[in-house]
Amino acid sequence: MQFIDQVKINVQAGDGGDGLVTFRREKFVPTGGPSGGNGGNGGSVHLVANPQLQTLLDFKFKQLYKAETGERGGPKGMTGACGEDLVLQVPCGTSVYNDVTGAFLGDLLIAGDSIMVAKGGKGGLGNKHFLSNSNRAPETCLPGMRGEEFSLRFELKLIAEVGILGMPNAGKSTLISVLSSAKPKIADYPFTTLVPNLGVVRKDTGDGTVFADIPGLIEGAHEGIGLGHDFLRHVERTRILIHLIDGTDPNPVDNYNTIQRELKSYGRHLYERPQIVAINKIDSLDQDLIEILVDELQESCGSEVLLVSAVTKTGLKPFLQKVWDKLDELDAQTPKPGVDDELPVDRVDLPESLFAPPSSISS
Repeated sequence: MQFIDQVKINVQAGDGGDGLVTFRREKFVPTGGPSGGNGGNGGSVHLVANPQLQTLLDFKFKQLYKAETGERGGPKGMTGACGEDLVLQVPCGTSVYNDVTGAFLGDLLIAGDSIMVAKGGKGGLGNKHFLSNSNRAPETCLPGMRGEEFSLRFELKLIAEVGILGMPNAGKSTLISVLSSAKPKIADYPFTTLVPNLGVVRKDTGDGTVFADIPGLIEGAHEGIGLGHDFLRHVERTRILIHLIDGTDPNPVDNYNTIQRELKSYGRHLYERPQIVAINKIDSLDQDLIEILVDELQESCGSEVLLVSAVTKTGLKPFLQKVWDKLDELDAQTPKPGVDDELPVDRVDLPESLFAPPSSISS
């Protein structure tokens, strides 16, 4: 399945149906009068978050989505049928923007979340509506109103609590494959990972936490150099970041500083996100070099530096415990919302089968 995380589409709500001009012509009804009905309302366009979808691929090859138009009003005061709403299903974590103005329209985070992105036109009035004491035989009706039309931009931002960052070939994919059942492509050359990978890492209690591994960053990633600019958005929703450093690289401290500059330049508060710094591939280093690297990195980052080897699974237990402790610390700092603090969320009832865990996220 091709991973698509950005698309642009056009949506068009249905037009309202026209009103009708007609008069009653029935036997034994000498003063029939106007009987033209109103037109039906046009269908609206809604977006609904579906947990079974993992990519925006369905929108890649079709750009225009139209809801149904309302039917024209009928005789005997009958209102025309309303156009059926168009419901488009998108992956959880999709952000929606107006592509022309850049206005942010909303986030669809939880299964069933819904927003209306184009409202259908109102049906026109039939001549029955214009009956008055001064006008007993109106021959006036109104056309239906046009439905709204917009150009939209979708951006998929994966929902994960922990994001793994690092230079190319730092061992991020190997790490997530060892911690979870994810099966990313792994090779001994840079930029092996071309799309983000998700994996569910289990605690001893059985609870799972989603980790996201994004393609390696290089200097200038915030300006679109390399692959990082396109995929940094996938760690915007994470609560903590794991900065994985290749201990066998000639300049690991310079690499750390480069990633920090890219996070700061990218913005969106990524630089302020809590980080766990870990040196990978310690199985290929002697003890003296490890001690030197730890001292230099701790001086640069001002926090504890962990030592791991994804290949030999060395140091993973204390590494994961650090992650769980950091998440628990953030949970303790986050105030629990009260009843009065909860905001209403538009929801659409979906079949229960859609709320099963996504099959593409390995557990």
